Amino acid sequence: MKRCLYRAEWLGEEKEAAAFFGSGELTASFQEAMVGLRVDHLSLFAAGKQLFLYYECLAEPVIPELLLPDASQRLEVWPGGEQGRRWAPLTDIFHYQQPVSAEHWQRRNAAGRPYGRLAMLKPEAAASYIYYHYQYQEERPGDGDKYGIIGLHENVLFFYAEKPDTWEPTPYEGKLKTSLRPDNWGEVMEPHFMRWEGAPVGQELWKNMELLLELRSLSGKQGVRHA
Repeated sequence: MKRCLYRAEWLGEEKEAAAFFGSGELTASFQEAMVGLRVDHLSLFAAGKQLFLYYECLAEPVIPELLLPDASQRLEVWPGGEQGRRWAPLTDIFHYQQPVSAEHWQRRNAAGRPYGRLAMLKPEAAASYIYYHYQYQEERPGDGDKYGIIGLHENVLFFYAEKPDTWEPTPYEGKLKTSLRPDNWGEVMEPHFMRWEGAPVGQELWKNMELLLELRSLSGKQGVRHA
């Protein structure tokens, strides 16, 4: 299984994105593609014109252009990679757990719902941020929501997780035997971030994003949910 994180930019007015991705006919097309490509647990979030996508490939990795072809012409072309690329991949720099089998990764809470948050790193702080998070990930695997993951693209951080949190021991050990993760984690992390101007209280560093679309295709809880 491969967990995929991507970023794109909407071409047009911000409010049009929710209407486009909320179309029943369109989401039915997306869901059909997910079944054929063996993709599950797709979630799409928005922060202004920026779109952030999460999904899980149960077999071969699948690019969003194949999964969501009807969306391509509504997105800005993203430089780099293949010609005409619309989706830029984010690098997994932190996860509380990683899937080791389909059974291990199965959702057991039918009421679970995805959420996404967005942060901006100070460019000069990227190496430090990744260092601390790798240390945390491998010293204390399972120390948070089982499905929580942070992706990085340029200096943009996308955090995906699910509520209510799933806390389970990991079926594997971390790669580090040290105990160096700072106990004053929030205090150590704060200098790494650029602050959001005019953000609501509690979102000065990590801004909540709007959930535009949630699709399940192969799991026990099939269907679509819109925000």
